[in-house]
Amino acid sequence: MAEIRLTRVDQGQTKIRNVPIAVTPEGFWCCPSPVVFQRSLKTQNHLNKSKSSPPNPSASVQKKQTSENEKKPGTTKPRTGLVTNDQRTCSSDAPVLNASVSEKMPRPKIENVPRKVSIEFGESGTSDLKVILLGKQGFAVKLSVHRSILMDNSSYFAHKISEQKPIFPCLEIDECEDVEIYVETVGLMYCIELKQQLIKQSVARVLRILKVAEQLGFTSCIQSCLEYLEAVPWVGEEEEEKVVSSVLRLQDEGIGVTPVLKRVSSHISKPPKDTLSYILELVLKSNEERGRRETKSIVLKLLRENNCLPSSSGLSYLCRETLYASCRSCLDLLLSLFKQAAEPNFTNKPVDYGEPVVKLMAIEADNLTWLLDILADWKEADEFAVMWARQQELASLHYKLPIMSRHHVSTITARLFVGIGRGELLPSKDTRHLLLQTWLQPLINDYNWLQHGSRSFDRKVVEEGIGRTILTLPLEDQQSILLFWLESFLKAGDNCPNLQRAFEVWWRRTFIRPYAESGYHQQEQ
Repeated sequence: MAEIRLTRVDQGQTKIRNVPIAVTPEGFWCCPSPVVFQRSLKTQNHLNKSKSSPPNPSASVQKKQTSENEKKPGTTKPRTGLVTNDQRTCSSDAPVLNASVSEKMPRPKIENVPRKVSIEFGESGTSDLKVILLGKQGFAVKLSVHRSILMDNSSYFAHKISEQKPIFPCLEIDECEDVEIYVETVGLMYCIELKQQLIKQSVARVLRILKVAEQLGFTSCIQSCLEYLEAVPWVGEEEEEKVVSSVLRLQDEGIGVTPVLKRVSSHISKPPKDTLSYILELVLKSNEERGRRETKSIVLKLLRENNCLPSSSGLSYLCRETLYASCRSCLDLLLSLFKQAAEPNFTNKPVDYGEPVVKLMAIEADNLTWLLDILADWKEADEFAVMWARQQELASLHYKLPIMSRHHVSTITARLFVGIGRGELLPSKDTRHLLLQTWLQPLINDYNWLQHGSRSFDRKVVEEGIGRTILTLPLEDQQSILLFWLESFLKAGDNCPNLQRAFEVWWRRTFIRPYAESGYHQQEQ
């Protein structure tokens, strides 16, 4: 809080500009418009620029004529505000005061230079205390207030005024950071219904009022601001963060802010694991395609945001357990559906029986791909690779089903190869080898359908992932897998993944580098 000093108001030559201020029924001004302060600051900046410019000859002549006129008797006018046209057009429901914007002339000594711009509020005739607010850039505001009002509403003013011995008619506050809101907050001390005044304001402005009210010890205003913040919507994350930080600052000082914080925190002792498990269950069991797809996108985005937080390690462990429980459940259901679809008489059964099974197979494959995306983002997908590599029974049933029904499963295999190629998961050498042995052939069988039947399938990305996965194996395993691929590629062409880059790397490792190394050793000898 800025220091309050006892001072006297300097009298000097001023140029008066009148601003209409409506008086409230309680006897004080309405909250001043920001335009008043902005215009005053613009006037001050304009004066500073004009003073720094070189003197104008015509201006000096005019100044000389003015000084001669001032010497004549009877030409001096009293410094009273003139009523402007704006004041005449004000509503008749509220009386109008003149808020004087004064521009004081500079004095020789720097320490005695008064503030060049000032705005005066209040009724000087009935007030018994002047409060001078000194802001930035030489901006000053004089408030004509009532000692009893300030002492009844502000513990800060009550303390400072009670210390006055003898009682002085003026208080000065230096380095006031927010003069405009300070004036408004003092004005609120004259209002009976603070809520009616705050309801017209924005959240950002109420937070500024709350800060000043806290500094002044204006308890009723603090409570009204908190009630406003508890009820009004917070628009955007930035505004929410500002509200929460302001409220938490009050909480540290022992002020009750629980109703406001309940919007962002819960006292219910329900583990996050249970809530996350329930959300995943709702998503994974949904049969509505659009709702399921959009919800998956939202949850994936939010979990990615949580993963970026420094304090996400505990949540990561809870998510890992919950996600892998869902993965095992989806895998069991997918295997059961494949067994049903692989039955000899499945194609002869009614459509009402067959179509739901095929649809559920596609849903469960999509669910597993989504869970794998989450685990890969959290760097927790190594165990998923182990689980999928060990699905030999599911892979054996794969070729028994029509490609239209089974190809969704190959998207899981493709996603795993992409993840390994990008370093999103680091399964062991045996797991990588087993994954290629179990699922590369089914992927090749479905490759033509994946290219033309899946909009999200990116051939170049998948082929790069398969090739990089192969090249992580020992050279002998690279050779066996790439020779198997070459045989398939020569038969299927574009209907088979193009692993040419991986094949070239293996070729150089096998045929070129050994001769280069042997030549290097011979030169050393």
